[in-house]
Amino acid sequence: MYPRQQKRWHIYPTATDFENRVVRGILRMAWEAIAIRGVFHIVLAGGKTPEPIYRRLAAAREEAEWRQWHVYWGDEFCLPTDDPGRNSAIARRVWLDHGPIPATQIHPIPAERGPQTGAEAYAEVIAGVEEFDLVLLGLGTDGHTAALFPGRDWGAGPASPDVLAVTDAPGPCAERVSLSAARLSRSREVIFLATGFGKFSAVQRWRCGEPLPAAAITPACGVDICVTLDAFDFA
Repeated sequence: MYPRQQKRWHIYPTATDFENRVVRGILRMAWEAIAIRGVFHIVLAGGKTPEPIYRRLAAAREEAEWRQWHVYWGDEFCLPTDDPGRNSAIARRVWLDHGPIPATQIHPIPAERGPQTGAEAYAEVIAGVEEFDLVLLGLGTDGHTAALFPGRDWGAGPASPDVLAVTDAPGPCAERVSLSAARLSRSREVIFLATGFGKFSAVQRWRCGEPLPAAAITPACGVDICVTLDAFDFA
């Protein structure tokens, strides 16, 4: 069984408040990491929720030491590199492909090679990173995060591999590559992002202690869960 998760809930009345606070938090963490260690290792979330965050980061060109950033992803669909359905597509289109972070420091998951080969290759990419500085994660309506789904192996145990080959994910693309729960937990900060009433049920189940995949992310520092009010409460 994985360790008990320490949760800090942050509820914002509007999407604008949510976006502003998350972006400020990311930039603050980047400055702190670079000041202490000279580099900032961030793992990005896929899906639509973080798109406004990435747009705001793209606009903050003078507010970070971008050349010290290294960018990774928590999971990826096994689709061709140029497929717009890939998790990396939004961040690359609105931010990374036109920004100041060196291309050699952007590390997409090579999921186009297939789940097993892609997982093995990405494990080599992240092998030199002892701890990520920040992991951004989404929350699915079923409580999944990255490509860790209910009823599957989340890779939460201490002997779990860092990267999982996923072959039975629900939805139209069953094959994915995902960082394991154990590897996502090896981070100095973890922020979950959830917006909109569609996430209300998953948030409530998580709050009530259901053993959802999102609850298997257990960094020593705990997790920060940033939600809009409509995802958190009817009131």
